[in-house]
Amino acid sequence: MGILKKALWLIIAAAVVGIDQLTKQLAVTYLKPIDTKPLIEGVLHLTYLENRGAAFGMLADHRWVFMITSTAAVIGITIFMYAAWDKFYHPLLYTGLAFIVGGGIGNMIDRVLAGYVVDFIDFRLINFAIFNGADSFVCVGAALVVIWVLVIEGKKENQ
Repeated sequence: MGILKKALWLIIAAAVVGIDQLTKQLAVTYLKPIDTKPLIEGVLHLTYLENRGAAFGMLADHRWVFMITSTAAVIGITIFMYAAWDKFYHPLLYTGLAFIVGGGIGNMIDRVLAGYVVDFIDFRLINFAIFNGADSFVCVGAALVVIWVLVIEGKKENQ
């Protein structure tokens, strides 16, 4: 059971990469030819976008910056997860970190193979940037890590 428990976060990260790549392939196949498909008019659309930058298209055509930072983050998180297992293991923390690693790898695959990231989730209600599954997993993962720090680790500190 111990080895499976230690490998579970890798399985979660791999699943995130798989889900991300599948949804991006579906976007390329079905959305690219039509550009956008409203799910709820004016609220949520599926819109094909080739993002060559970061959030909101910042640093367009500087993919090496994202490749270096993503690689460093994935390596750093992986080292932390193995090195800190005995001291910090908690399912919430490791799920959050696995989501971040998987999302980072998902977008890295796009940058390396295509030179851009495929985005397609277009939340228009608040005029938000178009994003993808990897971005969602990174944000949810970061939220889980913050919750772990504030709730789980915060309780330990107050005891």
